[in-house]
Formats: sequence, structure tokens, C-alpha cells
Amino acid sequence: MRRLALGLLATSACLAWFGSSAGAQDGDDDSENAPAVDVQQISGLVDDIVVNEIGEAIERASRNGSQALVLQVNSRGTVVGRDTMQQLLERVADAEVPVAVWIGPTGARLYGTPAQLLAVADVTGMAPGARVGYTGTPLTVDGQPVDLGDAGDRLRGDSVNLPEARQLDIFKQPIADEEIPDEGIPTITNMVDALDGYEEGGVTLETTEEVALEDGTVRRDTTAPVRFAKLNLVEQLFHTVASPAVTYLLLLIGMALVVFEFFTAGVGVAGVVGAICLFLACTGLAVLPARPWAVGMLVAAAVAFAVDVQVGVPRLWTGVGVALTALGSWLLFEPLPGTTLRPSWITLLAGIGGIMLVYIVGMPSMVRARFATPTIGREWMINELGTVVRRVDPDGVVLVGEGQWRARTNRATPVAEGEQVRVVAIDGVTLEVEPLEGAAQDHRHRRRKS
Repeated sequence: MRRLALGLLATSACLAWFGSSAGAQDGDDDSENAPAVDVQQISGLVDDIVVNEIGEAIERASRNGSQALVLQVNSRGTVVGRDTMQQLLERVADAEVPVAVWIGPTGARLYGTPAQLLAVADVTGMAPGARVGYTGTPLTVDGQPVDLGDAGDRLRGDSVNLPEARQLDIFKQPIADEEIPDEGIPTITNMVDALDGYEEGGVTLETTEEVALEDGTVRRDTTAPVRFAKLNLVEQLFHTVASPAVTYLLLLIGMALVVFEFFTAGVGVAGVVGAICLFLACTGLAVLPARPWAVGMLVAAAVAFAVDVQVGVPRLWTGVGVALTALGSWLLFEPLPGTTLRPSWITLLAGIGGIMLVYIVGMPSMVRARFATPTIGREWMINELGTVVRRVDPDGVVLVGEGQWRARTNRATPVAEGEQVRVVAIDGVTLEVEPLEGAAQDHRHRRRKS
């Protein structure tokens, strides 16, 4: 034990020394280079977590003495109110450090009211293949409506690509437009270079330097270090949960696990995991524009599935559950301007197909195995008489004692509803029965003649 303790102390000392050395090295690099440029990466729908993170990024950049803050945005809309977005725009407009907006990487989108950030940011740019638009009604910043110039009317109900955006003169950059290549600003490094020369409050940003080469050409080298920032682990978790696909799958999984827990004794792992999934799904539903009646359809579908799981035979209620699940999944979320929040086909197939397999194949088998254990003890029902509740042909439901049971006849002749049967064997939760009268005798259960 003493050797183990000494080893742990030595390891901790080494880690502390390397950590302090690394921190000192980072500090030396920062002192030798120009002030850094912070990059805050934003992806997915703009929710309260993203809004708060942008505000914290502005404060962090100002506190750390950064030259500028670049918001790298790839968002198809927002799920916060107009008042919250207005406060965000005012915060960006009044920031102490220059704030730039880059729609990237290639193929990124900036839809909805977040696109109005282009009007209040100091420097803006877009990667090739990206699109921007569907800004909606302009918000008000410092008592004045947000102005996107000649592009305002076009972007209000439509989106544009990079060439169209340049023709509409959407972007604000300190360098001449003809100096920007046709591919726009493809990388974050190019966006940092585009900040060079921007002047605000008597301070000019210096992010690049020109180097003359031997062949007479000029190369632009980035001199400002770039510091990337993302959401922390907990914030990233809840931001991810608030995406339509994740919320939808968590809702289905959580309800399925809770239903399964109803058919087991005590509280097990399935119930705990199901409760966690439902909690996370509810946090997502509280953020996303979900239709309450569609959520109700998914809940009703779980109840319908549970009815046939109890019986042990997929019948009418299973079909009702499948129909409600499909319809509720398709109509669960309301669309946003320019985009739909409906889960992808792969997500829908995984959700609906997975639920069908679980309720039709998996859960009845698990319940059958659970009740087939020796601790349940149903041997007492052998030779008991029962009444057919649902026609047994060859499967059905019978009433034995005070409970209804799934039943199967070992005869070719079906047993009609209301007739008397005798239990001859038990297979899990399924009773093997024979008609009390009017059927040929099975050689396995031949009665002795009196």
C-alpha cells in the first residue's frame, strides 16, 4: 500500500509539472503573437442555451482582450421568442469587441430570425454552398428596425446562395469585394483573414500580414492565434436532446421501457432508464414546437400496444398502436420558416420499425419468459375449467378463475366464444386448452373410463 501511495504521489507530481509547463508554454505563445481571435461554434437550432453561450462568449472575449469574436453559425432556425432574439441582437450590436458572423462550413444554413445577426455584426461572410434567408419580420435594435438593405425584402421569405448574396450586397467586410475569391470564405482561417483592417473606436484589427515571395506574388499569413470554443458537456447534452430526432427517439424508447416495466415485478433497470429517457424527451418537447395532440397520439399508441402485450397476442390494439405511432411521428413537430423539423426518413423508419419489433416480437417474448419462471407457479390451472372469451382458432383468450389468459387449442376444431374448455398444459403465459365436450380425445390427455 505504501508503494502504491508513493506511486500515485509521483504520478500526480508529474502530471502537475507537465500541466504547469503546458500552461506556461501557452502563455509564452500568446505574448509573442498578436491578440487572439475567439471563435464560438454554433450548430443546430438556436435555443436558450445557445443564446446564453453567445452572450458569455462576448463577455469572455472582452475579458480576455481578444481582437474579435467570430460566430461560426450553422442553424436552420430558432426556438426562442422574438424578445429573446431581440436581446441577443442588441447584445451583439453593443459588444465591446468586434463581432463577426461566418456561415460555415460548406453547406451550412442560417435561417429564421438568427439570420438578422448579419445586420448587426461588424464583419460577415459565407462559405460556398451555404444559404441564408427566411429572416421574417425585422426585429428592433436600439429603437430602429434591423436593416439588411436591398436584400431585406428578398430574405424575408426566401433564401439565397453565395453568388446571390454577393449581388445583394449582404456581407460587410473591410476588404474590397473584388479581392474576395469567387468561392467566398471557405474556411475559418479565411474568415479571420477577412477581419484584417477592420477599424472600430480607433483600433484596427491586425489578423494577417502580407509576405512578398521571390516570384513577386504576395502571400497572406495569419498572425492572430485562433481560440475555438464550444458548449460544455452538460449544455451540449441538453442542446442535443432539444433536437427533433433525439427528442422523438427518446420519447419512444422511454415509453416502451416504462410499459415493459409494468409487466415485471418491482422496479428494475428498464424502469429507471425509461424514466431518464422520458425526462430528457420532456425537456426537448418543452423547447421544440411540438404539437400536443401528436404527443398524445404517441402516448395513446403505447397504451394500445400495452393492451395486446397483456393478452399476449397482436390483434386489433396492435394495429391501432402502429397507426397512431406512424401518424404521431409524422406530425409531431411544427415546421419553422424555410425548414421542417420532421425527423428524417431513417429516423422515422428506425423509430416506427423499432417500436413494432419491440411490441409485436420482443416484449411478448420477454413477458412470456418472465412469467415462465418457476417462481410464478401456475401448475394449479392444469385440469381447471374455463370459458372462452375470444374465439380460440387456434389462438384466443379464455377466462380461468378470475383472470383472462391467452389460450391455444390443440385441436383442429376451433372453440367458439362462450364454450367451456379444460386447461391441459401451460406454455409461459399461454394456456393449452381443449373443448370440454364435442372434441376428439388427445392421446396425451386421455381420460380413464369410469
